Amino acid sequence: MSDIEMVIAYIRPDKLADVKRGLAEVGAPSLTVTNVSGRGSQPAKTSQYRGEEYTVDLHQKVKVECVVADIEGSDVAEAICEAAKTGEPGDGKVFILPVDSAYQIRTGKTGLEAV
Repeated sequence: MSDIEMVIAYIRPDKLADVKRGLAEVGAPSLTVTNVSGRGSQPAKTSQYRGEEYTVDLHQKVKVECVVADIEGSDVAEAICEAAKTGEPGDGKVFILPVDSAYQIRTGKTGLEAV
């Protein structure tokens, strides 16, 4: 297991505030958030616009990235899962990846010191 881990989660946009709160509670307040779209087990929706029927199969999600060194990535993943869960298809997924190295641009620190 690497000393530095990156936790990546794809969640519903309306659960972001809950996830931020959950991450702060486990001691992982630093994160990066990106708006993304994708599809998985969440069913496609069929709608009509001006008489034309169309299918929406790419759903709006939020990608949350959190790099941790002083706490376990599994603890961060569990906090995200607890905060983001609605019990419906489309709640999202969480991945934990090892990080080989890290560099802090401003100070020049590397490795654990950079995180």
